[in-house]
Amino acid sequence: MLQLAVWLSGQVSFEQAARIMSEVGQIHISASSIWRKTKPWGEQLLAHEGRQCARANALPSRAEPERGEAKHRQRMGLSVDGWMVNIRGEGWKEVKSGVIYEVVRKERVDKRSGETLEEIKAVKGSYVAHLGGPEEFGQKLWTEAVQRRVPAAQEKVWVSDGAHWIWGLCQDHFPQAKQIVDWYHAVAHLGCAGQLLYGEGTSQTKRWLERMKTALYQGHAARIAHTLEKLAEPCSTDLATELRSEATFFRNHQRRMQYLEYRADGWPIGSGCVESTCKQFQARLKGPGMRWSRPGAERMLAIRAIILSQHFFDTWTLLQNSPAA
Repeated sequence: MLQLAVWLSGQVSFEQAARIMSEVGQIHISASSIWRKTKPWGEQLLAHEGRQCARANALPSRAEPERGEAKHRQRMGLSVDGWMVNIRGEGWKEVKSGVIYEVVRKERVDKRSGETLEEIKAVKGSYVAHLGGPEEFGQKLWTEAVQRRVPAAQEKVWVSDGAHWIWGLCQDHFPQAKQIVDWYHAVAHLGCAGQLLYGEGTSQTKRWLERMKTALYQGHAARIAHTLEKLAEPCSTDLATELRSEATFFRNHQRRMQYLEYRADGWPIGSGCVESTCKQFQARLKGPGMRWSRPGAERMLAIRAIILSQHFFDTWTLLQNSPAA
């Protein structure tokens, strides 16, 4: 019963978990009892995470596999992003979340044309989350990466939006990974620039955006930056500042925007998997009216992460049968 209560609490609210256990399992237990049973197990899980983190971050090098470990041929991907959770007494705070996955090519047959098409898929995802700063989150991400043998992968890719902290993490922990700015995030920046120039929803904006998207996909981010800088010259001070800011975004990330090349090499160019990751965490921690204590949110993030990663039952067995190290 305890295992079921904890597992359900990581899927739905404590009240919903109590209702499911009563109506489906004929087990009558209150929501507050489920919370009390979940609390110590969540603390045990956090302690387990801490021990794993300490071991993984004690490795001598983060750029290479452990000595004697052969590289493996899997293509591995990493994506990270942030979202907000309501913490009692603190307000809305950012949770940093990440997903590690295998990148595979799969073929499918188009139903209309009968043509065989190739798709690039992110599969076998595992998940981490942290309520706090990038340094601690980076340690958790690295820990999961070590368990997934990412350092030993022959090829790896990091796909995320343009946030500075995200690329700092990539450089610190995975400097050999191919770096890609999420295509949809980059297109959103183009859209903002188009609206600044020609207005929201105008036909001129739409035509300009289509031209710039083609140039972006072909790897001409530097040309886009130059175009925006030239267009900013005759503009008012405020408009010019905003256009130059967009130009800076494309200039700073131009090496991460070789989308045609990335697709040809079989890499994903969108970070949809981490956006899905954030939504799956939010599904448990951002229900109507939910506010968490900081320890409660941290425990639930740990529980939710191992459930999403398909590690819950293995981890349960491990912790039930092993003394704390």
